[in-house]
Amino acid sequence: MNTQAEASISVFDVVKQVFSVIFVIAGIAAFYHFSDFSLIYRVLGLIIVFVSAVAAMATTVSGAAFRAFIVDSKIEVRKIVWPTRDETTRTTLLVFAMVSIVSLMLWLFDTFLFWGIRLLTGQGA
Repeated sequence: MNTQAEASISVFDVVKQVFSVIFVIAGIAAFYHFSDFSLIYRVLGLIIVFVSAVAAMATTVSGAAFRAFIVDSKIEVRKIVWPTRDETTRTTLLVFAMVSIVSLMLWLFDTFLFWGIRLLTGQGA
């Protein structure tokens, strides 16, 4: 990380990040502490706590950088030229054929080695 990016992180952002983590830990502890309540209420409370913590984290500089990363990633995924169904089928069949050929060659090689070792050690009949 360069010094310019480190300088842009404020104390308020660090406080928000720390309190978000503490808030999530407290939510998990409350989930188990209030085990006598219905599970649906505890799960809803945990979801609310988690969404609140993520919303607080999203308002920090690192949260904005993460959102920018997600947007840039979506743009890059749109640029990908995906293969057609025919290309995918042909490539898959070629891979299966090559794996079969190589496995057959390895089996033959292993068989000849096993035969040679049995012959050299005198274990062959």
